[in-house]
Amino acid sequence: MREVFLEDLKPGQIFSSGTVRIEAEEIIGFAVQYDPQPFHLSEDTAKHTFFRGLAASGWHTAALTMKLLVESNFKPAGGLIGASLEELRWPRPVRPGDELTIKVEILEVRGSRSKPYQGIAKIKTTTLNQHGKAVQIYVANIVVLGRKKEPKPQRP
Repeated sequence: MREVFLEDLKPGQIFSSGTVRIEAEEIIGFAVQYDPQPFHLSEDTAKHTFFRGLAASGWHTAALTMKLLVESNFKPAGGLIGASLEELRWPRPVRPGDELTIKVEILEVRGSRSKPYQGIAKIKTTTLNQHGKAVQIYVANIVVLGRKKEPKPQRP
């Protein structure tokens, strides 16, 4: 897939990814290191919590989403450079054995007034499980390079 420049992006465009499967050992391993709460650490303990079973940390889901995004067919010129995050939701938990995929929708595209060689794309990234149910939704603004090149610094 070729990289897309700011001028190539239009609201309504959709990009997608492959899938990644998450297993209990990965959920627990991530939790031990980054989010050591009972519902992420032990299948037995998690049965008696809000989630009624082992659930991945939302931050683990976010990390897997980033992996899927990098490997997706959405290749913005300059890379995936975050400028801001407007919304982040986890409508349902990720469970062992879930297979995740993402859908990226371009919501808005605007050029920069001060840097005419780049702009901002507002994207909505939805992470779906194997049943097509959203497990994470976020809206972010990313920096995307345009075809016009950044001016070279002038020597005095």
